[in-house]
Formats: sequence, C-alpha cells, structure tokens
Amino acid sequence: MLRLESISKTFNPGTVNEKKAITDLSLHLKNGDFATIIGSNGAGKSTMFNAICGDFLTDTGAVILDGQDITFMPQHTRARQIGRLYQDPMRGSAPGMTILENLALAAGKGGWLSFITRAEKKAFAEQLSRLEIGLEDRMDHPVGLLSGGQRQALTLLMATIHPPKLLLLDEHTAALDPATAEKVLKLTREIVEENKITTLMITHNMEDALRMGNRTLMMDSGNIVIDVEGEKRKNLTVQDLLEQFKAGAGKALDNDRILLQK
Repeated sequence: MLRLESISKTFNPGTVNEKKAITDLSLHLKNGDFATIIGSNGAGKSTMFNAICGDFLTDTGAVILDGQDITFMPQHTRARQIGRLYQDPMRGSAPGMTILENLALAAGKGGWLSFITRAEKKAFAEQLSRLEIGLEDRMDHPVGLLSGGQRQALTLLMATIHPPKLLLLDEHTAALDPATAEKVLKLTREIVEENKITTLMITHNMEDALRMGNRTLMMDSGNIVIDVEGEKRKNLTVQDLLEQFKAGAGKALDNDRILLQK
C-alpha cells in the first residue's frame, strides 16, 4: 500500500542551519495496516508525514502509494488520496461554516446544502451521534463555536467521509482533554477498522502506541529504529518498548513528555 524507499531530506544544506531531518528512511505498510509512531521531538515523524503529503520534494528516494509512484506528484493531487489530521484542532475545518456545511464540503458537495440529500443528512447525524458529544443536534451551528475536541472529532469525520487510501494522524488527540481524547481515539479505531484504512498515527502516549492499531514504530534521528507487530507486539509492555528503543537507538529515550505519559 505505502512504500517509502530510502527517502532523505536535509533542510538548509551547506549552511550553519543545516538539518538532516530524515536519512535513508524506508517503510512498507501493507493494505489495512494501522501503525502507531513514537519518537522524541526532532526524530523525523512529522517530516516523514510531510514527505508523504508532498509538502516538499525529498532529496533522494521514492514515495509509492498503492503501486503508484507519487514522488513528484503535486501536493493538492496527493490530497485526493491522503487524509491528514493535525495536533491543532483549528486546522481542517472552516470556522465560518456550519457543521452540516463542513460535512457537505468534505463530501464533495461544495458546501452547498441544497446538494445534500435527506439520506446523506441522516447519515451525517448518525456519524456525529457516535461521538456522544451532542453535535448531531447542532448541525446548523458554526464550527467556530465548537470546542477544540468537537472540532477535532468533526475533522476526523470529514477526512474519512470518502475513505482515503492513507490516513495520517499527527498527534490528533494531543491538545484534547483526556475524556474527549479517548472518545476521538475510539472513533478513530472504529472508522479505520470499518473502512480498512491504511493508517499512520503519531502519538506521545506509549500506552496508546501499543493498544491502537496492529504495529508500532519508534523513530530517532530521522530513521525507524523499532518496528514491531503481531505476537511480538501483543505481549509488549511500555518498559519492554523503552528497552528495545535503547538497544535499537543506542541510547535511552529522554523525552519527558513521552515518559510522563507512559
């Protein structure tokens, strides 16, 4: 489904600000894989996402999605196949439009309510009700009046109305309170499993990294140092993962944000 073939990216090469963000990174995701990603700040997680989305061209290597080489494909063209959520709940929706208008926009109706059928509106309401936060009764309310958690949940629904080939979740629950974060994670799991969406999810919560999906990656210094799945992953504890990271990276994980959430 997704193949990253020895991709590398250096920012500001040849200057005092030179930064090797990812180096000779390779990854193969099978169709339907749901892989979680752990790593300290600067490990290359979001840079890898940006390379997949086409925010920049990689210096070397290839990005292949569903058998198609998209290495040089424009960002807006890739967006038709790739859904992405960010840490900031304010991204991904139009605050001046209503909930229903945002859903209509995501459904390819141009935001025009007259193009939404009664059946589609009912389906939207049913999807919103799964969140158990009352959005199904506020479909005519501007999105700008919603809380951060409500907007993030809505953005998740918008990104998956037409299930993408690949879903990228860039710490999409990090800015939410624990109760809302858990609801969004539950919805994430349900949507991904129901639609068999190939997914990558960055998280700083090591317990979430082990309980979500079927595969866990750990990154350091622009590369993947740990990749576990199946039975090996099923029986792993957080402490096991920390020890494997130390063996793979040659150093202990020293990110307080991650360690405090383990």
